[in-house]
Amino acid sequence: MAFDVNKHLLVPKHTKISDSEKSKLLEKYNVNLLSLPKILKDDPALSKFDVKVGDVVKIERKSKTAGASMYYRVVVEA
Repeated sequence: MAFDVNKHLLVPKHTKISDSEKSKLLEKYNVNLLSLPKILKDDPALSKFDVKVGDVVKIERKSKTAGASMYYRVVVEA
């Protein structure tokens, strides 16, 4: 029986965004992929996604004071 890390209470929701969403995100914030924070391709939270280097993952963190906040990370090799 394998443990699913994504069901753990402390792991925020991870979502792979589409290429069109990625381009809108980069245009909205006037950044490029090198400017985004990184996440490793073999990160356990990404195990259920078919990610490749250069994909962008949206991380939704819940907060009692701020509600929900979105973070974006670009997938890189280890």
